[in-house]
Amino acid sequence: MLAETVCSAVSAAGLGIAAITAYRKRFLTATRIAAYSLIPLGLVMTGVVQWVSDLVFKPSTWVGFGVLGLAWVLFMTTRAIERRAGGTRKERKQAAAAAQQEAVAPRASAPSLGAGQSAPPAVQQKQKKSAAPTEDFSDIEAILKKHGI
Repeated sequence: MLAETVCSAVSAAGLGIAAITAYRKRFLTATRIAAYSLIPLGLVMTGVVQWVSDLVFKPSTWVGFGVLGLAWVLFMTTRAIERRAGGTRKERKQAAAAAQQEAVAPRASAPSLGAGQSAPPAVQQKQKKSAAPTEDFSDIEAILKKHGI
């Protein structure tokens, strides 16, 4: 009841200021002031002021906000603990299972080649490809000789 009275008084005062401004021949400003002063009256008439005052002045509403805040703090705490521990229990189990299935270094378990054995064909092809492009350093040598190096 008090909030509605205050909003009505603010609207009436705003309309009075708008009337004085219009008397001074500043019609655009007076219209703008009148528009702003009608907003509290419209909020009272639609019931928004009653809803807000019930929301603000009810203790159960504030207790509800406290419970929501507590729930948020609990969620954030569990998230921080999960991040520090390395994920959820399900993710840790999956990671452990994957670690058991894969070897740390799969090529380390392959037998090494002896001195008399030749490399597998795939390795030989890679070696041939890397040795194939012979580079011509004659241009570089000419530049170095030109500079006396």
